[in-house]
Amino acid sequence: MANETTNTLPLLRDLSPADIDQLVYDLQLPKFRGKQITEWAWKRAATSYDDMTNLPKTLRAQLAERYSVDAPRELRRQTSRLDGTRKYLLGFADGKQVECVGMPGGRGRLAACVSTQAGCAMGCAFCATGKSGLVGSLTSGQIYDQVMHIAEDFGQRVTSVVFMGQGEPFANYDATLRALRWLNSEQGAGIGARHLTVSTCGLLPGIHAFAAEPEQFTLAVSLHSAVQATRDMLMPGVRRYSLVHLRAALREYVEATGRRPTYEYALIGGINDTREHMEALVQFCQGDLCHVNLIQLNEVSGSNFKPSTAEKADEFVRRLAAVGVEATVRDSRGPDIDAACGQLRQRS
Repeated sequence: MANETTNTLPLLRDLSPADIDQLVYDLQLPKFRGKQITEWAWKRAATSYDDMTNLPKTLRAQLAERYSVDAPRELRRQTSRLDGTRKYLLGFADGKQVECVGMPGGRGRLAACVSTQAGCAMGCAFCATGKSGLVGSLTSGQIYDQVMHIAEDFGQRVTSVVFMGQGEPFANYDATLRALRWLNSEQGAGIGARHLTVSTCGLLPGIHAFAAEPEQFTLAVSLHSAVQATRDMLMPGVRRYSLVHLRAALREYVEATGRRPTYEYALIGGINDTREHMEALVQFCQGDLCHVNLIQLNEVSGSNFKPSTAEKADEFVRRLAAVGVEATVRDSRGPDIDAACGQLRQRS
């Protein structure tokens, strides 16, 4: 399906609380109507004004003239035979398409991996998303709706969200932050702040801004190499930000928030899994509050990069542990349906 732009109404779920208050004022409504509209828009994620039965029909008609509550269309769904992970291709009314992933866990847990942009401009060499470039950024409502779609399909509440799908969240900072706040709010999805994780390639202005936010959201940084030349080759979109400045920004983040960032490191055979790269990673992390997530590279069609070995991953874990840095090897979810890290695309 082509990404054709259509003339559509703005999403009701893109409004802020202040916007809702202003809307209620403009329509000369009592203040309690704002709480009702908010509940229908976010907590119940209504997709039809007909569902909003405690609102007068005249008000529903007024809202329908101004805002859409349409849910994204599910264009495709795949289910992993390995772990029950489900990957969705969703289409929005403005023509954008993105993939998102639902990952069931034990004890009623359900994690969602969502996209913040259709495509990506970062151009990471090992990632499928960036191969087609950036189509456009998503609105906060479109980000939120991915979580709601996953919850509805599984028939259970989403308990954690990772912003690790398509796009660079800090290149769409305002919409990302609004979505985080609605996901965290008791008026919205009610997910604890520490269970909401934003992954960035390392955009320093975004890291500085995120450190100043009052909520305890979790930060993850795609590192993938602590050797400058290798990182520049793998991640050309952040070449302008040196590792020296990245480390300084992360230290400032820790000092400002007291929270531990996670460094994501996809092990690529013969590229960033050598002893030189292991020692560079040790030097980058040593003495700082951080956690390293080692990921066996997920293969992408048409790429020459191949995953490293489990033995190499274990060696990295042991070496980091020797200097007091906690590291784990993360299991990839849904690799048989291309739902793992770096494998998401926008395609129908």
